[in-house]
Amino acid sequence: MSTKSKDTYLEQTRSRFMEIIKNKNLLNTEVSVLARPLTPEEAIGTPGRRDFPIIEGKERVVESKVLGAKGHAFTDSAREFTGTLNDVLALELSSNQNRAIYIATLNATLNYLKKATATVHCKDDDPEDCAKEIAALLLEKYGRATVGLIGMNPAIAERLVETFGIENVHFSDLNHANIGQQKFGVEIWDGHTLTRELIERCDVVVFTGTTLVNDSFDQILDMLIARGKAYYVFGVTAAAVCTLLGFERLCPRGRDS
Repeated sequence: MSTKSKDTYLEQTRSRFMEIIKNKNLLNTEVSVLARPLTPEEAIGTPGRRDFPIIEGKERVVESKVLGAKGHAFTDSAREFTGTLNDVLALELSSNQNRAIYIATLNATLNYLKKATATVHCKDDDPEDCAKEIAALLLEKYGRATVGLIGMNPAIAERLVETFGIENVHFSDLNHANIGQQKFGVEIWDGHTLTRELIERCDVVVFTGTTLVNDSFDQILDMLIARGKAYYVFGVTAAAVCTLLGFERLCPRGRDS
């Protein structure tokens, strides 16, 4: 098995993943794993709005299949992969491509074993309903709080502004095309340089599980924990990682295989 000197949260899942597979007698079983980039229509159907990153061509969904179960991961560096669970466990998690394959396969495997739920992205009108439910949950639990969104999901962003007001919402993103733009009256900050400020200004932060793939997850979560901030990871990408490591996650409309 490959190792890395840095003990990232994603690396911490590897030994647990191995143990689960051993306990279920899957480690030496020939398991076919197919990961391929999905088209926008395959991934999220035809939602009414067209400004989701996957529709605009900025991201793709990698889908891994394990014993009939499916797991998704969002990435800007999708590639095909065919192998076994052993092969996936041996991947170096040093690139977006490999992290996407590993995470999607982890999601699919844990979904097959009934250990992780909502590992497949919702479709059609569900992303809008998901955003409404997330905003409603945050309002019920935290009242008129200041909310941060790390990773631009336009449906969630719009509902947060409607629910909490422009003055109580902050956005950040890593996509240079988004940085500095106004979205629903709120400027999108540079996630490369202003994540710390966003976290310090907010009472609760929701951030995309795609940060696991682009390797910014650890930095964000560590800052949140150090400052005692409430947080939630949103989306299907982080399903299995949050299950294994006990992180708070929101994915109201995610689907199972």
